[in-house]
Amino acid sequence: MFPEYDVIVVGGGHAGCEAAAAAANMGSKTLLVTMNMQTIANMSCNPAMGGIAKGQIVREIDALGGYSGIVSDKSMIQFRMLNRSKGPGMWSPRTQNDRLLFAKLWRDMLEHTPNLDFWQDMVTSLLVSRGTVVGVRTGMGQEIKGKAVILTNGTFLNGTIHVGDKQFGGGRMGEKGAVGITEQLVELGFESDRLKTGTPPRVDGRSLDYSKMEVQEGDEEITGFSYLPFEKLKPENQRNCWITYTSPEVHEILKTGFDQSPMYQGRIKGSGPRYCPSIEDKISRFAERERHQLFVEPEGWDTVEIYVNGFSTSLPEEVQYNALRMVPGFENCKFFRPGYAIEYDYFPPTQLQFTLETKLVNNLYFAGQINGTTGYEEAACQGLMAGINAHRKVQEQEPVILKRSDAYIGVLIDDLINKGTDEPYRMFTSRAEFRTLLRQDNADLRLTPLGHELGLASDERLKMVEEKQKSVSRIREILAEFPVEPDAGNPYLEKLGSSPLTEKTRAAKILLRPGVGLKQMSEEIAGLKEAIGEADVLTLEQAEIQAKYETYIEKEKELVKKMASLEDAIIPANFDYAKLTALSAEARQKLTKIKPGTLGQASRISGVNPSDVQILMVYMGR
Repeated sequence: MFPEYDVIVVGGGHAGCEAAAAAANMGSKTLLVTMNMQTIANMSCNPAMGGIAKGQIVREIDALGGYSGIVSDKSMIQFRMLNRSKGPGMWSPRTQNDRLLFAKLWRDMLEHTPNLDFWQDMVTSLLVSRGTVVGVRTGMGQEIKGKAVILTNGTFLNGTIHVGDKQFGGGRMGEKGAVGITEQLVELGFESDRLKTGTPPRVDGRSLDYSKMEVQEGDEEITGFSYLPFEKLKPENQRNCWITYTSPEVHEILKTGFDQSPMYQGRIKGSGPRYCPSIEDKISRFAERERHQLFVEPEGWDTVEIYVNGFSTSLPEEVQYNALRMVPGFENCKFFRPGYAIEYDYFPPTQLQFTLETKLVNNLYFAGQINGTTGYEEAACQGLMAGINAHRKVQEQEPVILKRSDAYIGVLIDDLINKGTDEPYRMFTSRAEFRTLLRQDNADLRLTPLGHELGLASDERLKMVEEKQKSVSRIREILAEFPVEPDAGNPYLEKLGSSPLTEKTRAAKILLRPGVGLKQMSEEIAGLKEAIGEADVLTLEQAEIQAKYETYIEKEKELVKKMASLEDAIIPANFDYAKLTALSAEARQKLTKIKPGTLGQASRISGVNPSDVQILMVYMGR
């Protein structure tokens, strides 16, 4: 009934979709097995993509030739560039999305992807022979052979849903959990643990009074995620979001449910996300705060359903309902469904190689929440990399490993492999030591050549990147040469409150001033716009950022070169750390467990100190 596949992807969430698309587009005969074909690419939690550091990841996925950026842009109902008041290394794009349209577009793109088949069933176990995975077995008894298998099970592995005193099995509300895989993997020698995540109530937007809330409009200029030049949402057509706040009265009502809270009663054993806590966590951990912000987010163009971002909870339904009706604008709110917590199995990611292949079983890959991450974006980028590397392993090609200086994706995978995680891992700009290099605006320049080389990014993409790079270089050369007389530049500088010119000055030097922007400057200073010629917004932005932050960018490049010497120092795979008694006991234990491939990797392992790295360097003759 089934042919032998090159790659079998288990799970149709964000990681599974990117994994299947990548493997198939690179030429592997690929099968996507999912428990429900109607929930492919479902946005289980908030109807949004991107955000701080996450937006950079979506742009990196797009630059490499993944689908997430395209789907996000085509289903967006609002766009915002976050952190504009900070340096460009912190700017992060975010879209509010139509939940149903997002999933539909994903499925459409997958169905139009060559080499990709689908099968609806639950995978209950893996077929393993002599330490190598050779396929999967499903709940209907089908045995499907595959040369590589990627597990992207999300929150479905032995998932348990909690609402107050109630608990029942499920991977999402209304969907059953997946059983069998955890037990088999543990038998094979894998270490597993439990994590928790949660979601807020969904409410009827017709029952809300928006006049009591702060309106949150989208940006006046929409760049989106994808670098492809398709037509995107017009700014004037965006849907609004709103902001409102809890109060001491809301907090008091929530506290009445603590004695029935599954977290406080110890029924939930898994750790929850520190940076996206439940509302009961917030009022306990930040007892001094009298209010917490709530974002009121529409779920799409043609629905009245509202997502109450910031009110994640697993308290009893009645407590949720009574508390939320005390929030301004929610006095008459009607629930579509209550918030809930979900607890699920994951496998500490220190058990993986940098390709996301497991160390214990050959050709078996893990991607997404099974590795302890949280968020669509973190899952999607892991799926992309697992799909790329599974394909290349099957084709006996060299693996693709992104370094920390290459991409946020590289930072995420490096963190997971070296440090592991005992709580849901979320990406932040602060996790990237080279964030001035890893900006959202230059992901195409950084990664599209690699994506094209892999067969994922099209010729069209590569040509666009090459033309953009040429245009940026040309604009920078013009700015370095273009003279600005005081009488031509001072009217513009006066508007900005900037000190006037006293002599002829090059345009590049004026651009370095605070508050000066290239687009506005070219329109205000006579002759400059004509000298620059036709250039789109993203090209102008790129030229401006490179000019303004050149010093910082060069400093980070120098730092990358220094770090590269450690990355090039290979540690033999069979290195015996136990005989190095000069190492700290913790370092010996961690190094033996993780088996780093280089001194650079060893230096980033939690518990390995600089002195331990020096000892290793001495022992290795460096």
